[in-house]
Amino acid sequence: MAATRHRLDARRWHFQHGPMDLVLQAEGEAAAVAAAHEAAWLRFMPLLDALVAELPALRQDVAAPTALQGGVARRMHAACVAAVAGAPQFITPMAAVAGAVADALIGCYAASGIMRAWVNNGGDIALHLAPGAQVRVGLFADLARFDPGAQQAPLQTDGQFQIDAAMPVRGVATSGWRGRSFSLGIADSVTVLAATGAQADAAATVIANAVDVAHPSIVRKPANTCKDNSDLGSLPVTVDVPALPSALVAAALARGLACAQALRDAGRIHAAILVCQGQAMLLEPLCSALRGAQAEGTADAGPCGDRASPAIARHRPGGDVAVGSVFA
Repeated sequence: MAATRHRLDARRWHFQHGPMDLVLQAEGEAAAVAAAHEAAWLRFMPLLDALVAELPALRQDVAAPTALQGGVARRMHAACVAAVAGAPQFITPMAAVAGAVADALIGCYAASGIMRAWVNNGGDIALHLAPGAQVRVGLFADLARFDPGAQQAPLQTDGQFQIDAAMPVRGVATSGWRGRSFSLGIADSVTVLAATGAQADAAATVIANAVDVAHPSIVRKPANTCKDNSDLGSLPVTVDVPALPSALVAAALARGLACAQALRDAGRIHAAILVCQGQAMLLEPLCSALRGAQAEGTADAGPCGDRASPAIARHRPGGDVAVGSVFA
């Protein structure tokens, strides 16, 4: 199967190759944007084959010796090594594949004449922001509520946050048990802001795994019985989470928040929001910029603290939300 592309509108393209499904958008001078889109397409076409060639090594725990050759493969490995450096655990480079692919393409847009651009790989996003540029990202926290047949434009999101060029953030990623990849935890979603897409992707995976609690009604199955040749092997992954007591949800989120705080303190991430069954915990400074994601009565630890929210309030974005909803 060959890579395919088609133009969505004057600024956006859709690239697809096997499991890789990306939307790319750029704004700036027309000639510069066209040249960057073409460069990104040329960069995209060989990526899947290059990753498949190294797939056996990419499915191994990052603690195992490796001699990865490709730039994207090495970026995946490095991001995952960093994500578990403070608390070693099983993780393979595949935890960062979507973010690393987005990173590989966004470099094509770091050119004169382009004010801002983003590569959205199934919800894992890499950004290019020229000095003075900014972008607003919409958060869709729980896929259980998503009904494609009932959606109206614009998509109703749970909140928005703004990223500007001065921030040390060029990657956004979301993970959770309802997403397209497996999770060991029970988070509906964990969204992370980090320096790169690969770093955000790996960190979101690790934090989402940490949002967990023991309960007999939670259903877990070996990953390799849910999907053949899963890189997680026989590790139990979450396949169903019923409504849980509020105190257990809060305890699970607190475990995830502790993991996120450790990653932030180590300089691995910039901010995060963790969501499970209507409760949320936000790791500053994301919460200071989040719009519409906190319910009335939310506890506030102050301008530089962490916040815990008893509920997530839905929010309909305005026309200037550039990236849209985020989930991976």
